[in-house]
Parts: sequence; structure tokens; C-alpha cells
Amino acid sequence: MTQIVGALPRVTAAERARILAAPRTSEANGALMGSIPAMTALEQGGTPARDALPRSFTVAAWNVERCLFPQESADHLTEHAPAIVLLSEMDSGMARTAQKNTSAEMAVALGMTYAFGVEFYEMGLGGETERDFCTDDFNAAGWHGNAILSSVPFEKLALIRLDQKGHWFCTGPQSAGDTGQPRLGGRMAVAAIVPADTGPLCVVSTHLESNAQAPYRHAEFARLLAAVDDFAPGLPVLIGGDLNTGNHMPPDFDWRKETLFALAEEQGYSWDLTAEGTTTRASLITPHPTRKMKLDWFASRGVAGAALPVLPSIHESGRPLSDHDCMLCRVTL
Repeated sequence: MTQIVGALPRVTAAERARILAAPRTSEANGALMGSIPAMTALEQGGTPARDALPRSFTVAAWNVERCLFPQESADHLTEHAPAIVLLSEMDSGMARTAQKNTSAEMAVALGMTYAFGVEFYEMGLGGETERDFCTDDFNAAGWHGNAILSSVPFEKLALIRLDQKGHWFCTGPQSAGDTGQPRLGGRMAVAAIVPADTGPLCVVSTHLESNAQAPYRHAEFARLLAAVDDFAPGLPVLIGGDLNTGNHMPPDFDWRKETLFALAEEQGYSWDLTAEGTTTRASLITPHPTRKMKLDWFASRGVAGAALPVLPSIHESGRPLSDHDCMLCRVTL
């Protein structure tokens, strides 16, 4: 059962020493995750603006790429007034984002409540292009993960682990451990049940593995759908996030080769709330102007609505806020 806390407990010096000294194996990753309290908890904070969602409302799903600029990112969404925001790649206590709790800062700026869960404990300062943004030579907490921002209270919350293999912790040909970004943890989702005028709704923010092939993501998504069925049986569901579809299928990065789409459809889900077009762009951290992929999606079951145009992640100042554009949809219950 997921523990809900006001602030995630930080890794102690003794725990960090154990992590750094541990063998880089999936078994060690799993054992360490079980011993770190923040890996099985969700942080909840902020204040909701209303008691229940109306019959029709806007939802945003956005990979904010560490969230270098939480206030500007929140401002970027204000015009669209989303009632639910599904976020991935959010930092808390990382030097590259000035040690900020980026989910909390965005929630305050938007007048929302939030739930944040840890995908990875970052053992270093991040990749080479991220280190230019570091304000310190240490991470105060080292948390990196996913979040849900909501204009209404959470009735129930869950942290759903999708990968226990330690893909970014291990070393070897099937791992991501040689990327210069050593991490403890694995891909995950945050799920919430929220009240609406028509009854409760389950919303999910997730992030699938980038450094793997389609079968790996298929297995992660299968675990997610099964967990959602257990968490919110019979409820309408909206899943949003960076599914990394086609990420390791160069040179065309063809998302249509992924099998998770058919998997979801077989279980009654629709992808119709996802806008057409690619969702990546060059950013301050990922300066690759030719990198064009469709990674971000909404999967829904038991809800109606329509896809809205993709929101470019370019601030009015001209500065890119992320290497992902923001997905928007209009949900009708």
C-alpha cells in the first residue's frame, strides 16, 4: 500500500553509502528500493480550488524535462486552465533545478493540489548538458519522477511500479547504466481517483522506458493496465504521459511499430484524445533540432471528449521549456 506523506524522506548518508557500494544488479536495485522509504511513498501537498470536476474540463499531459522553469511552465498552461495536469520528469532537490520541488512550485502557481512520486534517485548531477544548470555540486534530495496536479482533492492515490529490473542502475549490454546518469529505481506511474459531478474518475501520469525496445514498453504498459484495474475497478480512466513510443526505432522512430496500442485497445481503451503530430523539439538540455518523435499520448476508457492542438513548449520569451510539447485534451464525463 502506498504511504502518503507531506514530504518525502531523504536518503540518509548511510543509505547513500549502501547504494553506491551495492553491485549493479537488478536484485540489488530491488532490495535497495524496498529499503528506501521514499520509493514506496507519494508526496502530497498544495490546495485544491474546487470540490469536484465539472462534466467537461481540460487535461494536460507534459514531460517537462526536469522542469528547469516551474513558474514559467505553470504560466504556460494558465491560458488553457487545465483541471488536471499529468507531469513527468519532475525534479525535487536536484542541483540542476536549483534544489526546487518543481511539482510543488507548479501546483502553487496554478492553485492546485499535487501528488509526486519518485521514479529515480539520481546518484549524480545528471547528463553533461544538464550540469551547466547546476547551482550546487550536490543534490539536496536527488528525486526525479512523475506527478499529478489537480484542481480537486484526491480521494485515493497509488504509486505503481512498472520496472523492477533496475535498467538505469545495472551495468551490462541490456542496461542503461553506461549513460553517465547513474540512478536507483525504475519507471513508474502515479494514479489518483478524483471526484467529479458525475462520479469518480481515475487519472494516471506515467512514463515508460526510453532506453529499450517495444516489447519492454509493452510489458510495462501491461503491468500498468492491470494495476489500474485493481486500483480503480469499474471507473472511467484517463492515462497520460510520455510512452517513449518509437524512441529506439531509428532512423524513422516509427511509433506504429509499438504493440502497446493494440494491447490497450483490446482492454477497451481508446487513443482518440491524442492530437496528431510529433511531440518533441530541441531544448536547452536536448539541443537536437532534427529529433522529431511522437512520444506522448492519452489513453482513455469510459470517457468522451476530443483532442486539442498540441501546445508548443516555447515560452513567450522564446526560450524552450522542455524537449516535449504539451498534450491537451477536452474530457467529457
